[in-house]
Amino acid sequence: MVFDAVTPHAIATELGDRIKVARLNADLTQKELAEKAGLSLKAVTNSEKGTSTLESFIAILVALELTEQLNSFIPKQEISPVQLAKLQGKERKRATGTSKALTKPKDTPSW
Repeated sequence: MVFDAVTPHAIATELGDRIKVARLNADLTQKELAEKAGLSLKAVTNSEKGTSTLESFIAILVALELTEQLNSFIPKQEISPVQLAKLQGKERKRATGTSKALTKPKDTPSW
């Protein structure tokens, strides 16, 4: 499946199918994968349906030893200097007025 012009639901379903195939290729049952990933059986079944949480999805990738695929999945990107400047916005500056120490006027009697 090419991921161009498809719905998020279709992409999630496809990723779930891929997790299932990877599990079967590793000769693991859903229960075995759940134990290996430290997840519930329900979390594994949800991931294979495409309704997994991101954390569960990653735990399954770790258990299936597929984390190296993440670099292809979402390559690390550097932010451009132009975008960085836009994100930082204008730098706030402190007021530059002189501070005056509080002093008692000489004519005022002290009580």
